[in-house]
Amino acid sequence: MQRYEGRVALVTGAASGIGRATAERLAREGARVLCADVQAAALAETVEAVRSRGAEAAACACDVGDESQVRAAVREAVQRYGGLHVLANIAGILRFKNTHEVSLDDWNRVLAINLTGTFLFCREAITHFLGHGGGAIVNVSSSAAIQAHAWTAAYTASKGGVLALSNELAIEYGRQGVRVNCVCPGGVKTPIHEEFAVPPGADATLVRRILPFGGFGRPEDVADAIAFLGSDDARFINGTMLRIDGGACS
Repeated sequence: MQRYEGRVALVTGAASGIGRATAERLAREGARVLCADVQAAALAETVEAVRSRGAEAAACACDVGDESQVRAAVREAVQRYGGLHVLANIAGILRFKNTHEVSLDDWNRVLAINLTGTFLFCREAITHFLGHGGGAIVNVSSSAAIQAHAWTAAYTASKGGVLALSNELAIEYGRQGVRVNCVCPGGVKTPIHEEFAVPPGADATLVRRILPFGGFGRPEDVADAIAFLGSDDARFINGTMLRIDGGACS
């Protein structure tokens, strides 16, 4: 299946987890992929993994919360590959803390990466799409946006914002050929979740709201959904939210 033959994709958060799995999946289907992340060494490993399968990929060091770096990343994709057709916004960070212990710096940093970074990449990609026949955006929110998870105030707020932003963009630009959809993963085995620990003094039974019924998912499970939503197979899907949580939010 080569749904992305002749297409260019930009994947943020591509150094690991869902981002790496998505870059590999889109490349496997024929996309030329610009892989963006702030972790240079791990990003190089992603690019090498993609290229080892005979696909075309390049690394772009980028802090998604930095406006100038985001603009440069989109420009690099267009200049390197001659265009941009799909954006997968996956970069994100998570801090587990009791909310009354969250510093303003921690709050601002999580929102800057998860929400502002998503907005900046959407804005720059849409600017290109409007002059080149449209395109598709898939943003990664979280099950935390639809079912509250304890100890994740900044993360939950940011991912709720990503979900709302995705819906807004879908309505605003849908008639201009730009599709914007959102996936909401539950517990997925990524570096973020490997850092999880119940904050000191917290009620550990609240973990039950985070765990999916079928155990943790794989990054590839989410990458499969992103590949579908970004492809022409989803040409009539716009403004949707797809849960990938093993039934945890049912």
